[in-house]
Amino acid sequence: MLERAKMATDDIPLDDKAKRMRDLLSSFYYPYHGSSPKAHSNYENLDSINSASFNPEQYMNLLVQKSNLEELLRKHVEMAAEIKNLDTDLQMLVYENYNKFISATDAIKWMKSNIVGMEANMEQLLDKIMSVQSRSDRVNTSLFEKREHIEKLHRTRNLLRKVQFIYDLPARLAKCIKSEAYADAVKFYIGAMPIFKAYGDSSFQDCKRASEDAIIIILKNLQGKLFSDSESIQARAEAAVLLKQLDFPVDSLQAKLLEKLEQSLGDLQLKTNEIENVLRESNDPSKQGKGFDSVPGIGHEVSVHGFAEAIRAYRVIFPDSESQLIKLAQNLVIKHFEMTEQRVKRRISSTNFLGALRAIWDDVLLMDGVLSEAALSNFSLEVAHATVKKYVASTFTYLLQDISDALLKVKVSPKEAAEEHPLQAALEASKKTVLQGSMDVLLDFRQLLDEKLGLLVKLRAFIIDWVQEGFQDFFRSLDGCFLLLSGRKNSSSQDQGFSEGALGEKVLAGLVLVLAQLSVFIEQTAIPRISEEIAASFSSGGARGHEHGHVFISGEICQLFQLGGEKLLHHYINIRTRRVSTLLRKRFTTPNWVKHKEPREVHMFVDLFLQEESVETTIVKLCLKSLQEYVRLQTFNRSGFQQIQLDIHFLRTLLKENIEAEEAIDFLLDEVIVAASERCLDPIPLEPPILDKLVQVKLSKSKEHNLVKPLDVGR
Repeated sequence: MLERAKMATDDIPLDDKAKRMRDLLSSFYYPYHGSSPKAHSNYENLDSINSASFNPEQYMNLLVQKSNLEELLRKHVEMAAEIKNLDTDLQMLVYENYNKFISATDAIKWMKSNIVGMEANMEQLLDKIMSVQSRSDRVNTSLFEKREHIEKLHRTRNLLRKVQFIYDLPARLAKCIKSEAYADAVKFYIGAMPIFKAYGDSSFQDCKRASEDAIIIILKNLQGKLFSDSESIQARAEAAVLLKQLDFPVDSLQAKLLEKLEQSLGDLQLKTNEIENVLRESNDPSKQGKGFDSVPGIGHEVSVHGFAEAIRAYRVIFPDSESQLIKLAQNLVIKHFEMTEQRVKRRISSTNFLGALRAIWDDVLLMDGVLSEAALSNFSLEVAHATVKKYVASTFTYLLQDISDALLKVKVSPKEAAEEHPLQAALEASKKTVLQGSMDVLLDFRQLLDEKLGLLVKLRAFIIDWVQEGFQDFFRSLDGCFLLLSGRKNSSSQDQGFSEGALGEKVLAGLVLVLAQLSVFIEQTAIPRISEEIAASFSSGGARGHEHGHVFISGEICQLFQLGGEKLLHHYINIRTRRVSTLLRKRFTTPNWVKHKEPREVHMFVDLFLQEESVETTIVKLCLKSLQEYVRLQTFNRSGFQQIQLDIHFLRTLLKENIEAEEAIDFLLDEVIVAASERCLDPIPLEPPILDKLVQVKLSKSKEHNLVKPLDVGR
C-alpha cells in the first residue's frame, strides 16, 4: 500500500506536490491561519518561508544577499534535515489515517451484519399493530350502543339523586337545626338554590317553601349566636360568615359586630388575668412561676386563635374595616405587654419572663398571618422595647431590696452586740447576697441574650446597654442605701423601717460596722468579679457603639465605695464615742465629788468603759478627751481626786497592753489627772504603792469573775 501511495504521489506534478506539502506543513504549524498576521509583501524576513504565500525566488535572492558561503552551506544542511523530518512526519500521518480507515471499515461491517434481518422483524411488528387496531375497532363498534345506554342511565341516576336531595332537604335542614350544624345547613341550601330558582314555582314548590321556613329559623339562630356574650369569638365569626353567605345584610351590623369583637378582646384579657391570679395565689412551688408555660396557657392560645379567626372572617365580611381591625390587633399586643409589665412589678423570674415574651411573639406571628397589613412584628418591637427595659430595671430594684432586707436582719441582743460573731454572720450573709445576687442577675440577663426569639434578637444591643447602665445605677443606689441605713441620710419611710428592724444604739453601731466592711468587699471583690462577667458577655454589640465607650465604669464605682467605706468607718467611730461620752457624763454628774469618800477600789464605770473599748485606738483617744472635759466640769475633794487617780491608773495598766500609741494615751491620761487636780480642793494624791495594791486587788477580782475581757483594738 505504501508503494501504491508513493506511486500516486509521484504521478502528481512537482508543483502540485510541493504545494500540497506546503499546505500540509502550514496547517500543522499555523492552525489559525485566518487570524495570522499579514506577511510582508516584499519577504524581507527570512522566517517568511513558513508563510502560505511563500515566494522561493525572492527568498533565495534575499538569502544569497544576506549570507556568505559558509552560512549558505549551514542553511542547506538545516533545510535537508527539516525535509527529512517532514517526510517522516508525513509517513506517520499516513499510517494513522490508514488505521482509522481500517477501524471505520470494521465498524461498517459490524453494523451491516446486525441490520440484516431487522427489516423483516419490523414488517412483522407492523402487521401485529394493524391486527390489534382492527380488533379494537370491532370491539368499539360492538359496545357503542351499550356504552351510550350506560351513560344515559348514569345521567338519569344523578338527576334522581338531585331530585331526592331536594325532597330530603327540609328534613336535612331540620336535623341540622337540631344539632346546631348551621354550616352544613347553609351548604345544603346554597347547593339547592339553582334548582329552586328553575323549578321552585312548579315541581318543587312545597320543598322550597319548607326549606325557606327552615332557613328563617337558621337566620334567627345565627343572629342570636352573633350577639351572644356566651359564644366564643370564633363561633361569632362563623355565624357572621354564614349570614353573609345567606345574603343577610350584615353590613348594617358592622359597627355592632366590631364593638363585640373589641369587647371580646377585654374578655380575653380577663381570662388571662384569672390565670395569673390562680398562679399567684397557689403555694405549690411546682405551680408558681409557670406563667404562659403552664397548662392554663393552652386556653390562652385557643382564645387568641379564635380572635385571629374572627379577624380573618370580619376582614372578608367587611372589606372596609381594615383600619379598625388593625387597631384591635395592636390593642391585643399592647394588652399582652401591659399584663407582662404588671407581672414584672410583682417580681418575675427570667424563665417566666421569656415564657411571656414567647407567648406574645406567637400571637404576633399568628396575627401577622391573618392581618399582615398591621405589621405587628414591627409594632410589637416598639412596645417590647419599654417592657424589656422595665424588666431589667426592676431586676436591679429587687436585688437592691434583697440586700437591704439582709442588712435590716442584723438583730442581736445587747449582750451579743459587743461580740463579733453575730455581726460576722450578718456580714457574710450580706456579702453572699451582693455577689451571688449580682451573678444570678447576670445569668438571667444572659438568658435574654441567648434567646433566639425575634423580639429579643432585635433588642440585643439595647439589652447590653441597659445591663451596663443598670449596674452603674444599682451600685450608686446601693451606696445611698448604705448611707441611709447608717443614719447619715434622712428618709422618713426608710428610717421608720430601720427603726423597726434595729434593737437600740448598739445594734446601729454594729450595722454601721457591717456596712463599712461590706463597702470594702464590694470595692475589692464584687466589682472586679462583676466587671469580668460584663466584659465577657455584655461588652460588645451595644447600641452605643465602641466610640462612646462602656456605660459601666468599674473604676468610678470602686472609688465611690472606697470613699463610702471610709465615711461609714468614721461614722462608726463617732457612734461608739458618743456612747462612751454618755457613760462618762453619767459617771461624773451623778455623785457629789465634794463629799466623795476615800477610794477603796476601782470604780465599776471603768469596767463598762473597757467593755466599750473593744474598738479602734481613735475611739480610745476621743473617749479620754471626753473624760477630761467632764472632769473639768466638776469640783472634787481629796477622796474624789484620789478616786479619779485610781481609776486612771487602772486604765493606764490595761490600755498599755493593747494599744500601740502608748505615748498619746499616757498624755491623755495625764491630762485627766491634771484636770482633776486643778478642780480639787485638796489635791493630795495617793502613794504609788497604795495605787498598785488597789489595782492588783481589782485585777484579781476581775479574773475571778471574768469581768475583764481582752481588748481587740483595731490599729
